Amino acid sequence: MKKTDVAIVGGSAAGLTAAITARRHYPNKKIMLIRKEKLVPIPCGIPYIFGTVGSAQKNLIPDTPLEKHNVDFLIDEVVEIDREKRSVKTQGGEEIVYDKLIIATGSLPMMPPIPGFEKENVYPVYKDVERLNSMQDKMKSSKKVVVIGGGFIGVEMSDEMNKMGNLDVTICELLPHCLQLAFDSEFCAEAEKLLEERGVKILADQKVTSIEGNKKVTGVKLASGKVLEADMVVVGIGTVANVELAKKANLRLGPTGSIWVDRTMRTIDENIFSCGDCTEKFSFFGGKPSKLKLASIACSEARIAGANLFGTQRESVGTIGVFSSAIGDRAFAVAGLSENFAKQQGYEVITGTSEGPNRHPGSMPGMANQKVKLLFEKRTKVLIGTQMMGDNAVGELVNVASACIQHKMTIDDIACFQMGTHPALTASPVVYQFVNAAESALLAMS
Repeated sequence: MKKTDVAIVGGSAAGLTAAITARRHYPNKKIMLIRKEKLVPIPCGIPYIFGTVGSAQKNLIPDTPLEKHNVDFLIDEVVEIDREKRSVKTQGGEEIVYDKLIIATGSLPMMPPIPGFEKENVYPVYKDVERLNSMQDKMKSSKKVVVIGGGFIGVEMSDEMNKMGNLDVTICELLPHCLQLAFDSEFCAEAEKLLEERGVKILADQKVTSIEGNKKVTGVKLASGKVLEADMVVVGIGTVANVELAKKANLRLGPTGSIWVDRTMRTIDENIFSCGDCTEKFSFFGGKPSKLKLASIACSEARIAGANLFGTQRESVGTIGVFSSAIGDRAFAVAGLSENFAKQQGYEVITGTSEGPNRHPGSMPGMANQKVKLLFEKRTKVLIGTQMMGDNAVGELVNVASACIQHKMTIDDIACFQMGTHPALTASPVVYQFVNAAESALLAMS
């Protein structure tokens, strides 16, 4: 039997961040991280192992941060939590007694309830190096790949697989547009146009009814009756919380089936915290249950859980939802609510849009067109959402926008936003898109 002050179950983004945070706040505590994987892939980098990066071995979370922060770690699978004894038991026969426990068991691929997913060469996107290597090996000998799901996973996987050069790649998306759960239609249409220009086929507004074939997949059948030929299928429709360990320990689950926590990330057991994809979330906008699962949210929750172990210091404000992606040299980003989703939630909104060069003058090297759309709640004039596309800079500009949303800045706050500009780095201060989009929204109110 081993003893530790803090035990952390799970070694991906949330577990690692929770361990580092706990060490920073409690330098004299003994901390142990337990994970079943010998090698842990960087979650957001998984699509890129099939193209840009080249292999799963080049997309790994290193153990160096654990060693640097004096965190013990054990490669073993936790199979039981004994809340009364305050201990966890592992597959390998270890028992670790803890004072405080953090559960960060992550998520598993979501599988839609349609026949045929058990067939060979059908690949959900697991965060597992051996499975990812198997996927990559199959891609090298495949000719036609169908990707089910046109969200961020499906889009990025498709674009990266297309770079291999030997594959005919088709996305099947149930909604009218790819990326529609995050973006409004004008941004979705631009992303789809770029994907198709790069060689990816898109079949939107199409329901998959079955995976065809005997032992091995031969095709994907649509509700229209059409069958798409395929010797490989990738399932990228999202994830579900990995809560089996928590359920066995009789911890409470929330409305979406994830581990219930309060704003301090504490479960119903005062000595157990939870963070990351396995954890129940609530929306920043109105407090309703949220199914969002992002590494950025996981790390934020981990910094709350790790800090609160021996005394409350931080609380969650809820999920804002900040996404970014790239198709070729064109970046897309969103924070908060889209216009369509805001209206579905009952918000009365006004929008402002600004578009133009991201350098000044436009003849400067590196110039690209940048578009910013801002969404405000009409009565209060508070920012509740933004969408952007342009060069790589929008990946950081959207983080600025998220901070503005979190701190409930108004149209006038953003219109008077003091930014730093430079001809080689940003748009002109006269036409700075983030600010001018707010000014555009003011015009819409008049």
